Amino acid sequence: MRAIVCEQYGPPEDLVLRELPDPTPGPGTLVVRVRAAAVNFPDVLLIDGKYQLKIPAPFTPGSELAGDVIAVGDGVPFAPGDRVVGTSFVGGFAEQALVPAAAVSAIPDGIDYAAAAGFGVTYRTAYHALRSVAQVAEGDWVVVLGAAGGVGLAAVDLAVAMGAKVLAVASSPEKLEVCRQRGAAATVDYDREDLKARIREITGDGAQAVLDPVGGSYAEPALRSLARGGRFITLGYAAGSIPAIPLNLVMLKGITVQGMEIRTFATDFPAENERDLAELQQLFAEGKVSPYIGARFPLAQTATALRYVADRKAVGKVIIDV
Repeated sequence: MRAIVCEQYGPPEDLVLRELPDPTPGPGTLVVRVRAAAVNFPDVLLIDGKYQLKIPAPFTPGSELAGDVIAVGDGVPFAPGDRVVGTSFVGGFAEQALVPAAAVSAIPDGIDYAAAAGFGVTYRTAYHALRSVAQVAEGDWVVVLGAAGGVGLAAVDLAVAMGAKVLAVASSPEKLEVCRQRGAAATVDYDREDLKARIREITGDGAQAVLDPVGGSYAEPALRSLARGGRFITLGYAAGSIPAIPLNLVMLKGITVQGMEIRTFATDFPAENERDLAELQQLFAEGKVSPYIGARFPLAQTATALRYVADRKAVGKVIIDV
């Protein structure tokens, strides 16, 4: 099979396309003929050795995939030919992937491979953050930073479906137009407008929640725009720097600041995770939410796709067609 290989930590341009042996399933695992794989910002960090966990090189990156089951091990509740979507910390950017059966689910009827591959990680992250962490209610103003990115646009989609009023924040008129098309009630261009002033102007007394997958210099003005008792959820640092938050603001306004990491959420909050996944799957199967796919690349151009995400050019999800 063909696979993308990270032979040593470095930028996307160092990745290579190799011929590797086909994987063989063992107990509790299955092999998927990958049809589509999604690119996520952590993939960029992982190949550069900058993620929280380090995978020894060489390895094949890619954590989110969809395709057809071609082989199963003992105790696996799937059969060859089943259409499935799955997650695996690595291995997705390849023609075949070995995946634990516990990390695989059936693709709902009527959903194509690209949409299935692009749904899981970003939508789970956004829904857990909105539903379980920020506890967003109908009518709340929700500010989404980096709103045109994978997690950001998923958050826009889901918050609208939950009945919230979304203020989408992004870095260009083109990105903000996509956010409006996805249901954002208002938008702010944080490269051209005063973020804090515009959020307060639009929301009146301030927002009830901020979702921040960006970090950097945008976090503090967004925090200052929260209403009394608001919730600030930190999800990542795509801007490249981790912000320092003045704790006096948290004290004076009774703000809650909380982090959410998709990798550990299920372990830390099993009941909430089970509830959220069931609700999210129903929304997806009913067509009420679906990922916006902004760009697609063939497997041989995976490095270009990762560079596209690393440089914050992506709108919505970036898909690798395998």
